[in-house]
Amino acid sequence: MAAITMKNIVKLYGDGFPAVNDISLDVRDGEFMILVGPSGCGKSTLLRMIVGLEDITSGEMKIADRVVNRIAPRQRNLSMVFQNYALYPHLTVFENIAFPLRLAKKPDEEVRRRVNDTAELLELTEHLERKPANLSGGQRQRVAMGRAIVRQADAFLFDEPLSNLDAKLRGQMRAEISRLQRRLGVTTVYVTHDQTEAMTLGDRVAVLRKGVLQQVGSPRELYEEPVNLFVAGFIGSPSMNFLPATLDASAGGTSLSTPLGRFELPDEGKAAAVGERGVVLVGLRPEYFEDASLVSDDKRARGAVIDVQVDVTEWLGNELYAYVPYEAPADLAAQLRELSRELDSDQLRTQAVVALDPGSLITEGESAELWVDTRRMHIFDPATGENLTRDEDRVAVLGRKAEEARLRQRESKPG
Repeated sequence: MAAITMKNIVKLYGDGFPAVNDISLDVRDGEFMILVGPSGCGKSTLLRMIVGLEDITSGEMKIADRVVNRIAPRQRNLSMVFQNYALYPHLTVFENIAFPLRLAKKPDEEVRRRVNDTAELLELTEHLERKPANLSGGQRQRVAMGRAIVRQADAFLFDEPLSNLDAKLRGQMRAEISRLQRRLGVTTVYVTHDQTEAMTLGDRVAVLRKGVLQQVGSPRELYEEPVNLFVAGFIGSPSMNFLPATLDASAGGTSLSTPLGRFELPDEGKAAAVGERGVVLVGLRPEYFEDASLVSDDKRARGAVIDVQVDVTEWLGNELYAYVPYEAPADLAAQLRELSRELDSDQLRTQAVVALDPGSLITEGESAELWVDTRRMHIFDPATGENLTRDEDRVAVLGRKAEEARLRQRESKPG
């Protein structure tokens, strides 16, 4: 196993375009690190620089305290699993898994032992004599993983390994990869554009945007304490709602006026964060809303009750989504549309998405009374995107708890 340390990594292409721009990131020994972001953000390029398939323009890459900038891929002792499996169609499953051992000229007895051990780990024993064409997508992906595992490498690198699988199989493979990584305890860097994979697999997640590292933290930290508008919009499904807001002077500067209604600022810290800014963006996740008719009187007092016009509803059995359109200044509406395009999402528009209890009887085309948990709202500067109300004390607590959980998993690893 090995830690991976990146310091001020830059990748410039021939035309001067910075695919990766001054990224510094530490992947701890035995950690499962996720690189996530929309298409073109530089995550796969960064992964390929770790393994040595892309040259580093500037900066320093270390693996196990050894600078590897000019070391060939085969000398880095890393295993990579590709999006397209990269299996040899004319070889059996056994020989596909054994391929790196054959290249290393390992004795036949050692090859058989290590391939059989790996096949048992991945539940491929009964398929060892089959060809890739006769396997399902999930089985092919397990063969690709087996070829990575059998090398006993210092680290595993995954480049969007599940993107070719259907939704049900992706869910199954996520669980398999998670269990496998915890069992082996090998340092793992995993690239994906799917934030569900990022939230469910990683010890920590690194969010990239246009080659720049935005935030690194546990999935819960990114969800509850995003550093800026981009991270807040990318992490979470449905996305966080962003509402333009101004301080309500008539209320003595203690509340925000939004297109959906007035929200009392829950503490002095949030009021100070708004300061003298004319307009801010209020961030509210869909689950911060509830059907007011289902909320107790005590709970009502701890938030805000607003009257809205519901445009569309989606009842999913275990959840009810309601879509509430609103008006926004033209410049902010344009900013949200641009962010929506960058995130490949249709949700960051001038409408709020609220997640309600499936027992709610709110229907589309009617007015409704909603309760909002204003204690959990975030306030963003629309000019810089900065989260003005990020709780650094809570960030520290979440980071500490995530690291303690990771260390407990390593200590409980069999063998």
